[in-house]
Amino acid sequence: MRSSESPQSETMRVTEALRNEIIEGRRRPGSRLVERNLATELGVSRVPIREALKKLASEGLVTNRPNTWSTVREFSPSDIADLNEVRTVFDVLSFELAAQRHTREGLTRLEATMLQGRELAEAGDVAGAHRCAAEFHAIVTELSGNELLGEIGALLDSRMRWQLSQHDDLAVVATEHAELFDAIARRDQAWAGSLAARHLGTSQEQHDKHSKRLAETGPAEDQAGLGAAESEGADSAVAD
Repeated sequence: MRSSESPQSETMRVTEALRNEIIEGRRRPGSRLVERNLATELGVSRVPIREALKKLASEGLVTNRPNTWSTVREFSPSDIADLNEVRTVFDVLSFELAAQRHTREGLTRLEATMLQGRELAEAGDVAGAHRCAAEFHAIVTELSGNELLGEIGALLDSRMRWQLSQHDDLAVVATEHAELFDAIARRDQAWAGSLAARHLGTSQEQHDKHSKRLAETGPAEDQAGLGAAESEGADSAVAD
């Protein structure tokens, strides 16, 4: 444990680390998340691990199983369909309102993020490009000027970041984000909404291709360590 960290900040650090590993695919869907193993790996007690797993479960990234290990969530076709139905409304409205209400300062931040994402894509920095893509969408939601959309966006954030991480064709994402930025900059609400709907369609296509590629590579090794998992069992709920 880092002695300089408060329990709250330690839990936040662990949560962010695990969240990024799941979203970036370093912990594959269905892989086990064993408290004891994660605590050893991250150099903390099992208490912040347990709290982090609860938080990630509330964000939709982890499936918690009482008295045993947790697992990285496996999104079913139904889960993806549900998310896309919500995003069809959320994304289109966010981009339309951002086109109407954005400020000069906000537009500058959006452009900087869009350009950085393009540079990272061209450099082949997959994780960095995906993070910029997620930040681009987050800024658009902010520029919408709608507090309720912001609250909904916070609830969807991890799921949307996960979905964006399924995009293997970084050039397509960079191109579509540039087009979306131009529509917002011109305050063309109708075009921004239309492009947002098309962008969501691209997202679905990218997800399907990504899923097919993963299926062809075979099942992932359990990154939590299967050897010790069975010994975790019922005592996983006992605090240190």
